[in-house]
Amino acid sequence: MFRYHPDPVSSGSVHESGEVCACCGVARGYVYAGPVYAEDDLEDRICPWCIADGKAHKKFDATFTSDHSFPDDLPRQVIHEVTRCTPGFSSWQSEQWQVCCGDAAAYIEPFGYAEVAARMPHLEGPLMMYIVHDLEISGSGATRLLHSLHRDLGPTAYLFRCLHCGRDLFYIDSL
Repeated sequence: MFRYHPDPVSSGSVHESGEVCACCGVARGYVYAGPVYAEDDLEDRICPWCIADGKAHKKFDATFTSDHSFPDDLPRQVIHEVTRCTPGFSSWQSEQWQVCCGDAAAYIEPFGYAEVAARMPHLEGPLMMYIVHDLEISGSGATRLLHSLHRDLGPTAYLFRCLHCGRDLFYIDSL
C-alpha cells in the first residue's frame, strides 16, 4: 500500500483500533498513530487508506512527515508522496526521512541495540560506521552510543532501505 513505508503496522505507525476515521467516517480496524501536521487534532483518528489515497491531505491539509529534511534536488512528486500519502513515524525530535539514489528510502522501523543483537546482527557494523562517519563520534563514545540505543526510550535508531540499491540507511535521534 505504501511504497515508502512498506509495513506501518510492524513499525508502530499504524495500529489496530475500532476508531472511526475522521476522514472517511469508516471504522476499518486500523488507525495511524504517528505525527499529523494539520490544524485539526487528528491523532489516532485517520485510517491508513485515507492517507494512501491522499484524502486525508485533501480534506484536512494534513501532512505526515515534515518536508524540511529533504534535499532540494529531490523530485517534488516524491516529497509529496512521502509527506502527504505515506504514514510518518514518531521520533524524539523532528524526523529525518532518508534519501538514496535520487529517491526517498523506505522506512522500515525504529530499533535499539536489543533488536540488533537479537535479530539484526548484520546491521551492527554499518550502524557503527554511521555513528563514526556521519555523527563523527568515535572510540568509546561510539560504542556507548551503539549500546545505549533503545527502540522506545531513546536514543533510538531508525532504519531505512534504499528502494534502488538496497542499502540500509540510518538516523539516530534522542531527547
